[in-house]
Amino acid sequence: MNGDANDDHAPKRMNSLEDRNAIVESALDEAIRRGDFDDLPGLGRPLSGLHNSEDPDWWIKQKMEREDMSGVAPAAFQLRKESAVLEDTLDAFTRETDVRDYLAGFNARVRAAVMDLREGPPVFTPPRDVEKEVAAWRERRSDSERAADRAEEPTNGDGAETPPSPRRRWWSFRRG
Repeated sequence: MNGDANDDHAPKRMNSLEDRNAIVESALDEAIRRGDFDDLPGLGRPLSGLHNSEDPDWWIKQKMEREDMSGVAPAAFQLRKESAVLEDTLDAFTRETDVRDYLAGFNARVRAAVMDLREGPPVFTPPRDVEKEVAAWRERRSDSERAADRAEEPTNGDGAETPPSPRRRWWSFRRG
């Protein structure tokens, strides 16, 4: 008697592909009757990108782009991308301590990824030499400052530079 009561509520075993398909179809039919698929975004419109890509992961890449998701790639890819734009990232900093802190963090992420052998592709991105990168940052910064100074130099209309006006020295300002 107990065996008959438990058989009614026990999940069915799926013995064949037809049994599985029948269960899935019945679940879909029930969801349609309940209205679970009503008012979904994109209702009645074709899926974009479905037929114009050979990439099997087109849908997840599209979702990541739409949701502005980043940081879900393996560490090797993230570090390679970060290394490619490292100079631009460093140039956005105005203080040398910020540059040094960022480089220390970058090098720590590279070392951690190299030591993590659990998954993902191998890491080929080398740590950066902090002193060389700081020196290069200083050079780029001074070059851009010189270029900005040249762009701000006044001209007299015919393209020739006007002589700078004489500057007053700090010691010539005396308090009385």
